[in-house]
Amino acid sequence: MPSNYRPRRRAVLTGLAAAAAAPALAACSSGITSLKGKRTDGSGSADSGAGLVVGTANFTENQILGYLYAEALRGSGVKATVKPSLGSREVVVPAIEGGDIDLLPEYQGNLLLHFEKKAEETEAGELQNALAAELPASLEVLPYAAAEDKDVFVVTRETARKHGLKSYADLKKTDGDLVFGGPAEDKTRVVGLVGFRERYDVTFKEFKALDASGPLVKGALKKGDVDIANLFSTDADISRNDWVVLEDPRHMVPAQHIVPVVRSAVADAPVRKALARLGAVLTTAELSKLNRLVDVERKDPDDVAADWAAEHHLTRE
Repeated sequence: MPSNYRPRRRAVLTGLAAAAAAPALAACSSGITSLKGKRTDGSGSADSGAGLVVGTANFTENQILGYLYAEALRGSGVKATVKPSLGSREVVVPAIEGGDIDLLPEYQGNLLLHFEKKAEETEAGELQNALAAELPASLEVLPYAAAEDKDVFVVTRETARKHGLKSYADLKKTDGDLVFGGPAEDKTRVVGLVGFRERYDVTFKEFKALDASGPLVKGALKKGDVDIANLFSTDADISRNDWVVLEDPRHMVPAQHIVPVVRSAVADAPVRKALARLGAVLTTAELSKLNRLVDVERKDPDDVAADWAAEHHLTRE
């Protein structure tokens, strides 16, 4: 992106500790056009009264998170609708920047790398501060959830034994011999082929553009069409298939706590409070259970989110 593409924010929000104070923070506006064609002049409070549109990326977990956001918002009296499966980060971030959606569930480390490819922060608090500085002025990053879901790169137990693989560094022993499978974006992402080359000096025989922790890449790994696959750490299929998650000694993959990204023009107190309440009770273990209900038990993500939100008292009685 050109250096003059976006003004930078200097406000800093640091994780769960900021949750209690979040509702009191003033919203920033840059004359964003709302979904109803109105504009904010920056002189008054932000307003979610017209309702929020929650967008999601095109994989199971992000869809679940989008529906959870909507349930939590409705529980606080905020109207919300969901536009699921819009695409990859390369699609959904421009969508929220352009005002097509108002709210987006994201992942700290990968989101920062989207805006700053040379970012070196890996710890959750550092990432939160860096995101607050890097996001366009029209957007805000709210306190992150307890839940975290990191990109992991896995091999079958057989492949791990055959090549003596325990970490990404061990892949150097197979340099140029293994086939890599993941979403198309992995070809140019730091958490992907770029990172393997720059952090571990590892290249692969072939790259197969499939999906992110989805049926295509997992099917290819089972069949042996790929040797190493990009999955998510909360994916229930990892343990079910006895796949080996390789270690990351050089911290190629930063912390990936779930974090809401919202348009400043609609980030009022009810929105902040609702998402802070959700973030405080949404743990990694709970997120893994929700993924399993959808991916393994084939339940609808909106139903799963609604049931979980009610169980955790996030919805109105």
